[in-house]
Amino acid sequence: MSSIEQEIGNLLRQKGLTLGVVESATGGLISHLITNIPGSSDYYKGAITAYSIETKIKVVGVKEDTINQYGVVSHQVAEEMAKGGRKILATDICLADTGIAGPSGATPGKPVGLFYLGLSHKGETFSQKHSFQGSREQNKRDAAQTALNWLREYLISLK
Repeated sequence: MSSIEQEIGNLLRQKGLTLGVVESATGGLISHLITNIPGSSDYYKGAITAYSIETKIKVVGVKEDTINQYGVVSHQVAEEMAKGGRKILATDICLADTGIAGPSGATPGKPVGLFYLGLSHKGETFSQKHSFQGSREQNKRDAAQTALNWLREYLISLK
């Protein structure tokens, strides 16, 4: 049985697509999982770990106004991260995450374990909201796994 990372690699190869990642709360874990697959350099172009707000704005191109209006953990920021990453990394698809891994960092309406994932491909950008209930490390793992599951489903859905 192949891993989800292997499946994603096979799908990207079959469809002739390249992938990039912009990570925040997962801290590079998605990248780590993707690059565990031998030959991933065929389709994987790289990542930006945009952990700070400053990096999200100055490197990835998230608008300061978006962060001020919606907060750094929002679907709007996840989408801008995915869109900005796709442009900077020059990839067909970019996956992004922003969230509160815990154990601190919660704000009113935004509990520990709240993550937003972004996915940008061609002219379309999507986001998903998820709430995880584990430790910091478990929340990061759950978010990375959920992002990879979503990417796999998205790739399968492409005609």
